[in-house]
Amino acid sequence: MATQAHAPGREAASATDAVVEVRDLHKRFDGKEVLRGVSFDAVRGETLVVMGGSGSGKTVMLRHVAGLIRPTSGTIKVFGQRIESLSEEELLPIRRRMGYVFQGAALFDSLTVYENVAYPLREHSSLGEAEIHERVVHFLSLVGLGPETLDPLPSELSGGMRKRVGIARALIGEPEMLLFDEPTAGLDPTNAKMVGELIVKLRGGVCDTAIVVTHDLEL
Repeated sequence: MATQAHAPGREAASATDAVVEVRDLHKRFDGKEVLRGVSFDAVRGETLVVMGGSGSGKTVMLRHVAGLIRPTSGTIKVFGQRIESLSEEELLPIRRRMGYVFQGAALFDSLTVYENVAYPLREHSSLGEAEIHERVVHFLSLVGLGPETLDPLPSELSGGMRKRVGIARALIGEPEMLLFDEPTAGLDPTNAKMVGELIVKLRGGVCDTAIVVTHDLEL
């Protein structure tokens, strides 16, 4: 895997700007070592791009940052807190400060676009339905989708549209950091370009800190 950070107009950041600090991360599955001594920092205001081929451990690494996998060894600090040994309950407030865009969008097939994007607010906030509706429409507009996309099911959308709905759902809680798992995987060149441009557009906007794992050299 290779990493590259993007932050236009920034000088080198200090260690105190790091929102993610990974040191000597190792992960084995059934005796097979998937991650071997991975170390990196993700700095506030930057988009960190991690590139590598299929099977290189990119997604496994990203899931460690979200606290979805426990490492075999090594340390992971997110928002200044060690997370590798935290319980699910202890991880919740940390996860709520980040948005995760899954490789396959991971939308609920039986829910409409509106219900998918509204889901985090309905589950984790006390907002009324009127304000939730306003936010859903707003964040869908940020990813280039209009009110006509509220009612369809995910199966009625193109791959590119499903990906953008997944990004809107990740954004709706106004996270401090976004995690993108192969955001252009399975998309045609036109939609892949559109999603890549959207990630760039988010920089300096609603969420200016991100980690992107990808195999796409054009991203």
